[in-house]
Amino acid sequence: MNDNQLLRYSRHILLDEIGIEGQESLLAGHALIIGAGGLGSPAALYLASAGMGSITLVDNDTVDLTNLQRQILHTTARVGQPKVESGRQALAQINPEVKVVALSERADEERLAELASQASVVLDCSDNFTTRHAVNRACVQHKVPLVSGAAIRFDGQISVFDSRHGDTPCYACLFPPEQQYEEVLCSTMGVFAPLVGIIGTMQAAEALKLVAGIGESLAGRLLLLDARNMEWTGIRITRNPSCPVCGKSAHAAETTHATHTAHTTPHHS
Repeated sequence: MNDNQLLRYSRHILLDEIGIEGQESLLAGHALIIGAGGLGSPAALYLASAGMGSITLVDNDTVDLTNLQRQILHTTARVGQPKVESGRQALAQINPEVKVVALSERADEERLAELASQASVVLDCSDNFTTRHAVNRACVQHKVPLVSGAAIRFDGQISVFDSRHGDTPCYACLFPPEQQYEEVLCSTMGVFAPLVGIIGTMQAAEALKLVAGIGESLAGRLLLLDARNMEWTGIRITRNPSCPVCGKSAHAAETTHATHTAHTTPHHS
């Protein structure tokens, strides 16, 4: 680190758990954030201010006036801009040293797998189950820790799914993809503005801990917040051996496919 970085991150460096080594890990880290809205806004801002070396923002939406009640990454002057471009500008103002890649696209399964493979940590700040399950599959495939958050009305939740450890659950263990869940959207149900700030900031905290290698993550735990009464509930979650994404059958199918591919794919020199 240079002198400016030592000064900028001095309050982190003073923490024994982080120090210079931990801050250097953050500077070398790469966070992939899916969604630049209510959750992605505080998550991205804190990751940038804390010195996450690279941040990739993925979102295909544009800034709307209705977003500004809670999506603090954006401003009135940037209404109509792609959210990722607005986010890139905001993060550059906070910390110009952070490399920000702004992808204004709705990433499909293949694209998510490609992006996740390049990341140190993935933050799911999306608003639908289809994307969440696709992000989870990509993270399990490439063994990248996933920090998942959700918020609607006055209710929030957060957990970490870390497939680097064989005994921890993935998102599909908690929410089986074959089950039907009612999609609830802020545009129809509403959301308490500070709630997304609370959950999104916690996502940033978990991501920083994972990259710096400090503390204990929320892997295997789900935290639920009732913001009406400001009450937290913690639930232990376990891995499902029959999970179609991370269970034994999924690994067996993956191994079989890999073996078959190895025998049938010609080698090129």
